[in-house]
Amino acid sequence: MKIAITSIGSEIESKVDSRFGRCDYFFIYDTETEKTESIKNEGSGAMGGAGVISAQTVINRGIDILITGNVGPNAFHTLTAGGVKIYGGATGTVREAIKKYEKGELNELSSSSVPPHFGMNP
Repeated sequence: MKIAITSIGSEIESKVDSRFGRCDYFFIYDTETEKTESIKNEGSGAMGGAGVISAQTVINRGIDILITGNVGPNAFHTLTAGGVKIYGGATGTVREAIKKYEKGELNELSSSSVPPHFGMNP
């Protein structure tokens, strides 16, 4: 299973980014191989549609689980249509967020957690 965590940096000790569509990086953790990878989020600088662009990046990478702070409605619909389960409210470091997920301490979202255009002016 592949997990993506929104991050402000490329390392496992980087802080979780509370924004999905405009996060700086996606930190990817494969639970089966324990391999990690960090990819720059190309949607972060988009003039519009950042959530959908970012969601397509996650889907195209074969991600099963997304861990983030918040996710807007367009990204939420795109991600769920692509079969990605979304866990919100994550804080702390990427490592801490993974541990919280593994312990069942994060909540799966059943709808978006913020309105459209939430992350435009951090």
